[in-house]
Amino acid sequence: MNMRLVFMGTPEFSVNTLEVLKAVGNEICAVFTQPDKPKNRGKQIMTSPVKDFAVANDIPVYQPRSLRKGEDAEESLRVLREINPDAIIVVAYGQILPKEILELPKYGCINAHASLLPKYRGAAPIQRCIQDGETETSLCTMMMDEGLDTGDIIMRRDVVITPEMTGTELAAILSKISGELMAETLVRLENGTAVRSAQTYCREPSYAQMITKEELNIDFTQPAKRVYDLIRAMADAPCCYTFLDGKRLKVYRSRLTERTSELPAGAIVDAKAFAVVCGDGACVELTEVQPEGGKRMPTDAFLRGKKLSEGAVLGGK
Repeated sequence: MNMRLVFMGTPEFSVNTLEVLKAVGNEICAVFTQPDKPKNRGKQIMTSPVKDFAVANDIPVYQPRSLRKGEDAEESLRVLREINPDAIIVVAYGQILPKEILELPKYGCINAHASLLPKYRGAAPIQRCIQDGETETSLCTMMMDEGLDTGDIIMRRDVVITPEMTGTELAAILSKISGELMAETLVRLENGTAVRSAQTYCREPSYAQMITKEELNIDFTQPAKRVYDLIRAMADAPCCYTFLDGKRLKVYRSRLTERTSELPAGAIVDAKAFAVVCGDGACVELTEVQPEGGKRMPTDAFLRGKKLSEGAVLGGK
């Protein structure tokens, strides 16, 4: 296989697919990724993992602010027409492609999406399916159209979500599958064996909205299972948090317990285990945390330097 490809992606999740497509012999003519962002209050510039890979491999990089309007969009369309790629591969890019780009490549624009489509279309399918307590998900390759993750599916591989699996762990599994399936999808498109299936089967469409900072603040009035699923969904980034003695406390890991309590939601019921009661009276233990201004650590290490008061209520702000 030796297609001329343009790759569009941004986060670490996307890098494996780019790496695999290059390794199997495709010519990566250009990479499009989101613009660099300021970090640490503007003192540093943060580049995307996809850009870092492209630069390290001497692949031309383009970072338009928009593909749909303005000078950046016009210049991007000019560049893509000049490259005239066989296909454009999109993996967690973060921008919607206009019709002019969708219709440009010989084999179209192909997207890898991490959900059992048509469920969890949109920006955050990995975190949202864990947050909702789902027990399975999928990686789909699909032909892109003008809708939001509404195109025909070409290939799909299902994945079991175990009760303890975090968003980070699931993302790593699906990222690996994305590279494998995208490479095979291009082979099938090139040799004419690709079968396209409309998203009409047995599942109601749903949307995985972008994660907001506000919802990362743990609401202990929710049932314990819901709190636990939220924490593991958002681990290790963007990461949930709460407030202890008025200071932010990041929560990376927790576990469900058989303990129950009649204390108010958010109250610490066991200072030695950092067990917190939730809205249904069941409890979660916070097992890995990071205090404000401190390092990430297991809870037992945190408790060696911090005495908790049973009955104290987490939250606020």
